[in-house]
Amino acid sequence: MALGAGLLLCLPQGAFAIDFRSVGPAAVILYDAPSLKARRLFILNQGYPVELLVTLEGWYKVRDAAGGLAWVEAKDLSTRKMVMVKVAHADVRKAPEESAQVVFRVDQDVLLEVLDVVDNWAHVKHSDGAAGYIRITQVWGL
Repeated sequence: MALGAGLLLCLPQGAFAIDFRSVGPAAVILYDAPSLKARRLFILNQGYPVELLVTLEGWYKVRDAAGGLAWVEAKDLSTRKMVMVKVAHADVRKAPEESAQVVFRVDQDVLLEVLDVVDNWAHVKHSDGAAGYIRITQVWGL
């Protein structure tokens, strides 16, 4: 057991980076195992962010924003960075600071495209084209 813990300490700092992808097609089916013959669990819509946990021969085991675990075909995920608002209401600001003007407000579960990350802020764009900065603590998918 001590050897395993020692090996973990030797890994590079970024070895535990969380990797997210988003659903590419209009909708994808998630399964309880890495097979098209497995039980279908649910469907996710385009842009929904998922956390990658395991890669296995063309499949990813993923976690959704609610914490659910499932398998999805790797071809159905995109590297396009998307986040989901996880608070009831969030302000998207003109600049990455609390005192900046509010550009627009978003409700829980709204999807936003990530353009950049600056300190504790994500520069995001809404599907209607409006853009601004939101605190990364208010979104899931980074």
